[in-house]
Amino acid sequence: MINSSDQRPSARAGALAEDLRSLVGKLKRRLREQAGPEDLTPSQVSILLRLEKDGPATVSSLARSEKMRPQSMSTAVAALLAAGLVSGAPDPEDGRQTILSLTKACRDWIRVGRAARQDWLSRTISTRLSAREQDELAAAVSLLKRLVDD
Repeated sequence: MINSSDQRPSARAGALAEDLRSLVGKLKRRLREQAGPEDLTPSQVSILLRLEKDGPATVSSLARSEKMRPQSMSTAVAALLAAGLVSGAPDPEDGRQTILSLTKACRDWIRVGRAARQDWLSRTISTRLSAREQDELAAAVSLLKRLVDD
């Protein structure tokens, strides 16, 4: 029989979780800095990445996927349309709806941003970590994957 105290994380696990959460947040900020200034909100970036991953979608399906209110999604999408990052075309099955997709400019922006972040991280690993430390990092990455993979 497992009692509830056995299911609580240890103090060490709690401290590791806090350090990891903080470190991942800092790493995300540093990676964002490498792609240059952004005028997009986190919600707008999330919408673009959803369209990249899942393909064209309607505002209502994006709202469901992103767990946003349709009105909030419409506002975010309007800004992306105005910025030329997404385009809309009438839904062939329901002309009242618009199918949104990424523009070529957006795809280029995503590609360039990813390349800049990859380059910074590769250079930083190469210059700041010894070969042994890079091996340790590889082992740590493997463990982190186990934390997030289903």
